[in-house]
Amino acid sequence: MESEIERLFRSLLGHPFAQGIPRGHEACGPGSVCYGYALAVGPDGRPVIKEFGSAGAAPEGGAREPNVDTITNEKEGTAKLVVEMPGVERGDIGVSVDSRRASIAAERGEKRYRVSVPLERKVDKDSAKATYKNGILEVTFRLAGEKPSGRKVEVQ
Repeated sequence: MESEIERLFRSLLGHPFAQGIPRGHEACGPGSVCYGYALAVGPDGRPVIKEFGSAGAAPEGGAREPNVDTITNEKEGTAKLVVEMPGVERGDIGVSVDSRRASIAAERGEKRYRVSVPLERKVDKDSAKATYKNGILEVTFRLAGEKPSGRKVEVQ
């Protein structure tokens, strides 16, 4: 079973949409804690592969880079970051935001997380609200007034 999973993973990394992705998954050295790829569908419908974790590279200050999903809801005019940070408490988390980037850090004992997330759309930084439950941090923003350029095309 394990060799089949490894074969499928190698096949996925050889696919044209995965070109340019670092191949550090086999280079987990001493002190490595976690490493992986998250596969999601981007706003344009194409697959997006994001690398996360602390293995294969020297993490900043010994901190892991948590897995982060960005969800933009144009109908509701909101953007949401969903960040996986198990093992810390609400009071251990620091979030700072400007109109185009969110920086998140947390530390509790040996658990250290740090990530800076570029936001796809400009957000109202004063509208930021954060909740943390069961290892998942959710940060929600209202989108700023500007909308992406382009026009809606009616499908017939």
